[in-house]
Amino acid sequence: MLKLNESFKFVDVLSLRVGSPIARVVAPIINPNNLYIEGWHVIDNRNGERLILLSKDIRDVIDKGIVVNDHEDLGQAGELIRLKDIIKLKFDLVGLKVTSESKKNYGKVTDFAFETTSFFVQKIYTAQPLIKNFSGGSLSIDRSQILEITTKRIIIEDPTEKSRQRVPSPSPVN
Repeated sequence: MLKLNESFKFVDVLSLRVGSPIARVVAPIINPNNLYIEGWHVIDNRNGERLILLSKDIRDVIDKGIVVNDHEDLGQAGELIRLKDIIKLKFDLVGLKVTSESKKNYGKVTDFAFETTSFFVQKIYTAQPLIKNFSGGSLSIDRSQILEITTKRIIIEDPTEKSRQRVPSPSPVN
């Protein structure tokens, strides 16, 4: 199931052992190399400390929040040696400019959707400034259209023009 990042902020982290919320989600930790959500910054309900919940420790995602085994699944950033460089990047998709190969501007990322079982970002959503786009619409971009991601922009494939030739309708089978 796809979930929007905006709707995922400040959801509860629920413990199976305790049977109640143990933390609250703040922000994702995204690997810019493959758009995998490695984990989540969370705020501990006990003492307000900022901890990290790894995506691999998530048992389930339900309407009420994220389900984990217990409080021990939350860790300090310093304990996660393998993720040290990714955490240090503080990479955030929201706000990045989106341009095509031919340098056409598609606005900035306003939100993204990720798969709740694999935790890969599947779609990004952009909006152009109101001055450029009076309709106020947004554009949905699939991860397969993304060519390159830098700290300042996302480069996507140029959209193809629709073919003016009609596809012949299939002939009836007798």
